[in-house]
Amino acid sequence: MVVCNIVKTQLKVSPQLTRPRIVGVSHIGLFVHDMEKSLAFYRDLLGFEEQYELTKPDGGLAMKFIKVNDRQCVELFPERSPTEDRLYQVALIVEDIEAVRSHLATAGITVPEKAPKGRIGNLNFSIKDPDGHIVEFVQYTSDGWTLGDSGKHLGPARISARIKHLGFTVRDLDASLAFYRNILGCTETWRGSPDGERLAWVNVKLPDSDEYLELMLLNEEPNWERKGVLNHMSLEVDDVPDAVEVVAARAHGGLYDRPLTHKVGINRKRQCNLIDPDGTRAELMEPNTIDGMSPAWFQPPAAK
Repeated sequence: MVVCNIVKTQLKVSPQLTRPRIVGVSHIGLFVHDMEKSLAFYRDLLGFEEQYELTKPDGGLAMKFIKVNDRQCVELFPERSPTEDRLYQVALIVEDIEAVRSHLATAGITVPEKAPKGRIGNLNFSIKDPDGHIVEFVQYTSDGWTLGDSGKHLGPARISARIKHLGFTVRDLDASLAFYRNILGCTETWRGSPDGERLAWVNVKLPDSDEYLELMLLNEEPNWERKGVLNHMSLEVDDVPDAVEVVAARAHGGLYDRPLTHKVGINRKRQCNLIDPDGTRAELMEPNTIDGMSPAWFQPPAAK
């Protein structure tokens, strides 16, 4: 996988750029300490099926694919260090990866000379965003494993059929918006705060999808546990209380020993937070607000 860094001083933001289509969230990649415990969480508790796996040249496990739907998955990688960030990458689906590569190059971002075909047959390349997160762009190909697996590994036990958004930490909001909004073409849809005093997150919708990214603002360096809560995936469910009942029934026997509670969030949607064995949050959330009203947009408090 080719990973290119963004040099902030080279970013060229131009409204005249013709942006290629970005049509959804592909996957989240996570480092895990104990693969079997992670599989117990994503497979046995949440009901997703193992899609396939890749091995290293020495025969060791390189990664496992946990299928959410025909175009989305969770990728699990054996950790390289027990102290490293659990978030490995976020990945976005594009229709024309060469157009994306050319677009990013025009915006002043270093990209590979071409988008290579990966081991599962899809075209892809990666860059690092202003906060150092790996962002992978993926074009599914007709002969790739993803489209070839359509309709398979979609058992009735799935707690959710869709990743609605991915969230990750951001230190410099302006730099992130220059990339995600101005260059990729995302649209800012909401600014939220847990206390009404400080801006804590900004949602940006992907250009050609209702799926979105949640930029989780940092006001201090988070500890390992807090980072796992901030870096998260949101799984869409029709009814959170019903989903919690399903999870609770599966949790007996030690499969999941954390509290199972649901609430109405700041965004006025019912939700429940589940924490995987490595501390990464999987958020169950309904698609609509409880009363059809939009959540209040954060407004900084007036100076005293």
